[in-house]
Amino acid sequence: MRPGGTRICLVGATGLTGNALIAQAVGREDVHIVGIARRETKLPPGARMEMLVGEPIDWPLLIRAARADVLVCALGTTMRQAGDEAAFRAIDHDLVRFCAEAARAAGIEHMILISSVGADRASRHFYLSVKGETEQALGKLGFRRLDILRPSLLRGHRWHRRPGEAIAQMLAPMLGVLVLHGKYRAYRSISPAKVAHAILALAREKARGRFVHEYDAMQRAIRRIGD
Repeated sequence: MRPGGTRICLVGATGLTGNALIAQAVGREDVHIVGIARRETKLPPGARMEMLVGEPIDWPLLIRAARADVLVCALGTTMRQAGDEAAFRAIDHDLVRFCAEAARAAGIEHMILISSVGADRASRHFYLSVKGETEQALGKLGFRRLDILRPSLLRGHRWHRRPGEAIAQMLAPMLGVLVLHGKYRAYRSISPAKVAHAILALAREKARGRFVHEYDAMQRAIRRIGD
């Protein structure tokens, strides 16, 4: 580990998972976060990080300036927020890939991507097919290590509440215990804080390869590292 801890370049710092990662890093001496965003975000007291702000076209310069060991990509939108399929793809595929390519050009060899449970390029569901295509594209960029996290429903407050999401979030923990077993465990809901813990744990990993982490694997990552 370099002096000052692992440097994480975080794109998507203003979102639900990005905010959780920033909060989980408070008080830690083993990690330093450099956030990349289009706008400033309020930082929690004691946050040990920097924020680099600019338009996406300028993000390759900001990613290089971050001098990071790991790129964490928490970018993502919804069909409702995006408005149409083209706008959704522009963020969840094109912008994610753009950032990943910039990271490789800057010499970053480890990337952690927040994807989605069920991601599959062959899926008939547009959202999941784009997620799967993005995962496949990043796998071809030559990262020494690529960690893909596939959470299901994230339990937490959103500025843009999705229809029915409040009810789903209330029912999700109970459904997880009563219904989601076996192969369906991957669909158990998870808190952004848990996802952030998994990210911080995986940022320390040195083994080479492409690794996919669904619900149980994220929990194991946290326990294995001792966070």
